[in-house]
Amino acid sequence: MLPGAARLPRGDLILCDVVRERADNVLRGLQELGVEARGGIAADDVELTLSTAAERAAEEAPGSGADAVVWDEVAAKTGEQTELSATYLVLIVVATMIAGIGVLLDQPILIVGAMVVGPEFGPLAALCVALLRRKPATVVRSVQALVAGFLAAMLATVVSTWALTAAGLVHRGMLLAERPLTDFIWRPDALSWVVGLLAGVAGMLSLTSKKSGALVGVLISVTTVPAAANVAVAAAYGVWHEAGGSAVQLLINLCAIVLAGLATLAVQQVWWWHVGRRVRRRAPAEVAVR
Repeated sequence: MLPGAARLPRGDLILCDVVRERADNVLRGLQELGVEARGGIAADDVELTLSTAAERAAEEAPGSGADAVVWDEVAAKTGEQTELSATYLVLIVVATMIAGIGVLLDQPILIVGAMVVGPEFGPLAALCVALLRRKPATVVRSVQALVAGFLAAMLATVVSTWALTAAGLVHRGMLLAERPLTDFIWRPDALSWVVGLLAGVAGMLSLTSKKSGALVGVLISVTTVPAAANVAVAAAYGVWHEAGGSAVQLLINLCAIVLAGLATLAVQQVWWWHVGRRVRRRAPAEVAVR
């Protein structure tokens, strides 16, 4: 505790180390005390701690630190990605244009690259968190970012396809030719739902836990940006049945990710509420013994 260290507003600065499993309870308690309203709360993730006391605290805390969910952290992490910024628009436009070229060339490498570049999973994750926590304003911002982003990306891809065609670099026959490596993009089936649901589960787990490395695999597994690109390229050439199939593929992936992500968050919330309830029941007895 550093008395008088805070200047605006004036007050004391308190620093403490908390194991991840307890962090959500501590943050909730501070908010109930009004610290958030009268001052401020900041949290950082400690990458390395060499402390016997920290090891003992981790052993006494329920569950695993790698699986613990800090809901305010998740809300902050996803809330930043609902802003319809210039960077977001440029990334989704570039990703869709890359995927559009990959569709015409039947090149899975370009499709995978576009999946990684695409930033659309951020607003999707924010939408899941906002729906669970009942924050309509964040829901609206997430939907706006998704709709505006995909519309801008598809419009830009239509224009770029016309420009490449005028330059003689691509032609309509490339779209109508056999494309065994990428025709799944506009041929949705039951597996499209399965992959989308699994990607939603993995994506939410990677955001709520410390296993963030799995998120790259999630981005590669979903067919959102490639489907939007195929819609744009097919519309540019007037191949409407393929554009329709790609639009259905896009809708399936978006809905599946949101449904699976929301279900994953709900299960995690119930699980950690149950763990916290058991700890609160056990706490008075432990205090009495000590």
